[in-house]
Amino acid sequence: MRFDDTGLLMQALAHRSWAAEVAGEEDNERLELLGDSVLGMVVTERIFRSFPLMAEGELAKLRAEVVSSETLAVTARRLDVGSALLLGRGEEASRGREKASLLADAMEALIGAVYLDQGWPAASDLVLRLLQADIEAAAIEPGERDFKTRLQELLAKESRAAEYEISGSGPDHERWFVARVRVGGRLLGSGEGRSKKQAEQAAARVAWKALAQAGHGAGDGGARPAGDGASARAS
Repeated sequence: MRFDDTGLLMQALAHRSWAAEVAGEEDNERLELLGDSVLGMVVTERIFRSFPLMAEGELAKLRAEVVSSETLAVTARRLDVGSALLLGRGEEASRGREKASLLADAMEALIGAVYLDQGWPAASDLVLRLLQADIEAAAIEPGERDFKTRLQELLAKESRAAEYEISGSGPDHERWFVARVRVGGRLLGSGEGRSKKQAEQAAARVAWKALAQAGHGAGDGGARPAGDGASARAS
């Protein structure tokens, strides 16, 4: 997509760590706020029209999954947004281009920039082109998106249980968590989120899919170990 105002594109990619080191430059946080609102409205309207029989509570759950930071980070990685981020020296050194939180924020900022530069139709079209598949996938089983519970129920059939390991990083006002889920000592998936709960749900989603695709088998003949490469950000 071409920008009439390329300054908006640059600002959407500018993390505050970069703006703090370059005099007179603005970071992407204001655009992020705007983009979050545009994103929420576009997705809400689409699911409202697409699922007329879905109750308000289920619509809210569906919207939350589609606009989640995990989904946005996956989308950003698919578009290689990380390589274009403007980062300060500290964030660059700490592999900021790979951080899901920065990628998700940049996606929202980019949506806000498109809205300001090209208007509502272009912003709406962008959001739907990027997230329509996520909307359809999330709506397959409305009301069934608590993956920790689903994983527990699946494992209970074989008298097995999931174990979660959680680590956090970042300052208190911008904590980011990574969760890994193991079954019988075997790593089945990892996930990320702004809270421990989000990270655990993301990891459980990966593990549940791995077991389901293997025919619900969690034993030695069941799912293959996911390894560090299998995570919610890449699912």
